[in-house]
Amino acid sequence: MKAMVRWDPFGELERSTRLFGMPLMPVAVFPATDIYETADEYVIELEVPGYAEKELSIEVSDHMLTVRGEHETVTDETEKAYRLHERVRMEFERRFDLPALVDTERMVATFREGVLELHSPKVSAVVPKKIPVNV
Repeated sequence: MKAMVRWDPFGELERSTRLFGMPLMPVAVFPATDIYETADEYVIELEVPGYAEKELSIEVSDHMLTVRGEHETVTDETEKAYRLHERVRMEFERRFDLPALVDTERMVATFREGVLELHSPKVSAVVPKKIPVNV
C-alpha cells in the first residue's frame, strides 16, 4: 500500500527547473534599486545592464516617478537552430512615490556602466509668510 504524499507545487517547479534547465513560468525581472537621502537630495539608482540609454524613459507627474525600459531582441536574417535562447525582448516599469520635499523641476538623470542614477534635489525650507491685517 502506498502512502499519501502531500503535493508541493514549489517542489514540482524546482524539479522541472532541474529537469529542463529553466522554469516553466516566466520570471518577472525588475531592476535592483537603491534609494538614499543626503542633506541636499534624494538619489535613486537602478541597475539596468544590457539596456541602452535610448531604451529607457523617465517621467515625473504629481511626485510620481515612473522609470520604463524596453529592450528589443536583435533580429538576424539568417535562420538559427538555437539550443538555448535567453536573450529575448525585455521590458520593465518601476514607480516611486517622491517625497513632497523633492523639486521635480530640477531632477537630473545620468546613465553609466549599466546604472541609471536619478538625483532629486530637495526644495529649500519654506518659511511662512506673515500677512499683516489692515484695519
